[in-house]
Amino acid sequence: MIRFGLVGGFVTALGAGAYLVAALSGVAPLLANVLAYAVAMATGYVLHSKVSFRGHGSRDNPAQRTLRFVTVSLISFGLNSLFVWTMTEPLALPVWTPVIPMLFVTPLVTFTLNRRWVFA
Repeated sequence: MIRFGLVGGFVTALGAGAYLVAALSGVAPLLANVLAYAVAMATGYVLHSKVSFRGHGSRDNPAQRTLRFVTVSLISFGLNSLFVWTMTEPLALPVWTPVIPMLFVTPLVTFTLNRRWVFA
């Protein structure tokens, strides 16, 4: 849990930071989310598999684990996209507001899925 918190915190901050930089630079919020998520997903896979869940999932082959990780990442991406769209389009809130649920909701969902399914 501590390793996930440290790595996940870094990856979450990286993704949120990339989103903020892009969105505040004038990139459409949903496109900014896509770009940020690509960076965060690639970084997250490497760091979570090498640090957070080291020693877990040894019964799985790497291809199966990678497919599960990508599935969880797509679920996480969907959540963040929902936050971005809902908060910046219908609610017309500032582009920085989706960062709040990105930092607090999405990590809880991804930890649970990664720990119990991807790296179980």
